[in-house]
Amino acid sequence: MSCCAAGSELLAIGTQAQNQANEVLLASRAIGDGIHQTHLSVPGIHCGGCIQKIEKALGDLRGVERARVNLSTKRVAIDWHSDSAPPPLIETLDALGYESHLHDTIADRKDRAPGELVRSLAVAGFAASNIMLLSVSIWSGADPDTRNVFHWLSALIALPAVAYSGRIFFRSAWSALRHGHTNMDVPISIGVLLAVGMSLYETFERAPHAYFDASVSLLFFLLIGRALDHLMQDRAREAIKGLARLAARGALVVEPSGTRTYLPVDEIRPGMTILLAAGERVPVDLRVMRGRSEIDCSLVSGESLPQPVAEGAVLQAGTLNLAAPLTTVALAAATDSFLAEMIRMMESAEAGRSVYRRVADRAARLYAPMVHLTALLTFAGWMIATGDAHRALTIAIAVLIITCPCALGLAVPMVQVVAARLLFERGIMVKGGAALERLAEIDTVVFDKTGTLSLGEPQLVGSHSIELDKLAQAAAIAAHSRHPYSRALTAVGSALFGQRIELTDIAEHPGSGLEARAEGQIYRLGRPQWALADGAGVSPERRTGRVVLTKNGRLEAMFDFDDRLRTGVRDAVKDLIDRGIAVEILSGDQEDPVRQLALSLGVPYVGRVSPAGKVSHVASLAASGRKVLMVGDGLNDAPALAAAHASMAPASAADVSRNAADLVFLRESLVAVPQAVAIARRAGRLAGQNLWLAVGYNAIAVPIAILGLATPLVAAVAMSTSSVLVVANALRLRQPRQAARSPDTAGTGALVQQLS
Repeated sequence: MSCCAAGSELLAIGTQAQNQANEVLLASRAIGDGIHQTHLSVPGIHCGGCIQKIEKALGDLRGVERARVNLSTKRVAIDWHSDSAPPPLIETLDALGYESHLHDTIADRKDRAPGELVRSLAVAGFAASNIMLLSVSIWSGADPDTRNVFHWLSALIALPAVAYSGRIFFRSAWSALRHGHTNMDVPISIGVLLAVGMSLYETFERAPHAYFDASVSLLFFLLIGRALDHLMQDRAREAIKGLARLAARGALVVEPSGTRTYLPVDEIRPGMTILLAAGERVPVDLRVMRGRSEIDCSLVSGESLPQPVAEGAVLQAGTLNLAAPLTTVALAAATDSFLAEMIRMMESAEAGRSVYRRVADRAARLYAPMVHLTALLTFAGWMIATGDAHRALTIAIAVLIITCPCALGLAVPMVQVVAARLLFERGIMVKGGAALERLAEIDTVVFDKTGTLSLGEPQLVGSHSIELDKLAQAAAIAAHSRHPYSRALTAVGSALFGQRIELTDIAEHPGSGLEARAEGQIYRLGRPQWALADGAGVSPERRTGRVVLTKNGRLEAMFDFDDRLRTGVRDAVKDLIDRGIAVEILSGDQEDPVRQLALSLGVPYVGRVSPAGKVSHVASLAASGRKVLMVGDGLNDAPALAAAHASMAPASAADVSRNAADLVFLRESLVAVPQAVAIARRAGRLAGQNLWLAVGYNAIAVPIAILGLATPLVAAVAMSTSSVLVVANALRLRQPRQAARSPDTAGTGALVQQLS
């Protein structure tokens, strides 16, 4: 190469590095104290080993404060000092063998691995079944010419199948070796390629045995485990996308000249005047300048009732304006708003959970080097003893095949798939195998209140003591509002009475109630302080709330409301406590209703907690050694759901919370929580048994292979047998047939006892 060419190449490399540094700088954001944060998407992250390597390599870079890997979203967050040049993040990951790219905190690329695995599994299964059919004739004593033809037919089927279905393992193994380390796919790839190569050699030599069936069957069983594991993986990145969908796309901004312009939310800056119409979601954090309305804060604070707002009130991004238009001023840009902070809190919480190591990861940590060493020593030993390279290689291949981690690969995913099916039959969806493992370890359950323990649907109490005509009047007025109290009154009134009351001049006063005229009289339905002429004469509000009906300022009737509890709350809490699991209530609701519910259930509580406070409380429990299951439904619960050791949400939860949770229960009954814990714990025990079966199989089979008593074909049969044993043991999870009753009707205690 000429000096000019070499200089040009170096210049191009330097330019590329400088461009990448500039991209990192542009894509980063300041987080305070001279620290910038950059997010990278790394699709190749798939296990605990990946997390350890990436965090160590990036953490060792000059200027990097820390690096955190989020396994579920396959992203890396890097904090680095802004007083130095941007670190070579992308180049470092490339040197490790991981493709990476910059992205914003919401967008992400679709994971294509599950589809690729399923297609590879189908090809391997088709090839294995056909080669096994050809092998039957060979095993039954076919003449040499027929045997050779079948060997060549097997080769024609096996070679493309191995090339296509094995590429998943080959790519991973080559990437590991190219960057100077090893992984579980290295012995798999070596075993498969050596078996195919030896089979081709035997076919050319017209030998009586070839092992195409062994190599393809090996891939088939390995792909079953890998596909099951991928199909069970957590999809927490959907939580971030769901959270982003809550954000408004833009807002109507009033310019200083008085003109009105619709701006995308990213172009809104602090100080801009924004007109917020009824029914619009708050785009960024705002302060009300003019107007009165009611705001739906249920997704933010967990408070089920609309909150009245007036001049000076602060509105958080993501809340919903219900009643009337408001003139507001922006307090923050979109990147600094409450909703953006929620996204960052969730990402940070999920990254913290990513340090969890799967059971299979922990079991497989030393497996690859042990298999390599065993096969190498076997080959060397037989070469020294016999000097026959063909025999030594055949025995070494048998060792690689017989120790191939099919049983190990199936041990955990198979149990988890059976457990997921069992949970689904009980109306519970689980999002990943790691979620089941974490759920089996919990010792504390923290419940949100509204939407979780209660349904967030006020119900009228004591209606039998209310005069029927007064209830009819109130229901007729309430029919003109969508307030939760109004809907509850309308439901009761319309169910009891069919009479119509002629109303005129109906008006809703946000935060106060409804006013109407009938037969020349003025009726008000709402807060006592507003509806009554003197604002007195009624005892303080209790329960969830109190509403009064007045005529010309005089009291006509009082209506008390309670929040309806979810079915099975008391049974579920009792079962959890009986199992030695601590139970708490952690709610953003007002103190009084939370305290009343906690006292009735006999559990501790904390009320009026912010989303950050919930994360902090869960973190403090974890710091004290507790493994927390968080059960919640609102946007304000999403960061805590992501931060907890395990999490559940009802199907009625906000999209963000459902996506952030490890499990979602589809039926109303809360007994799904102890049921899920019981099934997860039994699944954990069976997975442990399967791992011991896999270890025991290797303890017996490996010495036989080392002694040369097993051909590669016998090794493949033994490997398949171990896999069948693991599958059979996993199916034992379904044995308690009497426990398959609906959780809405079955006694939870009996079910939990059967599953334990």
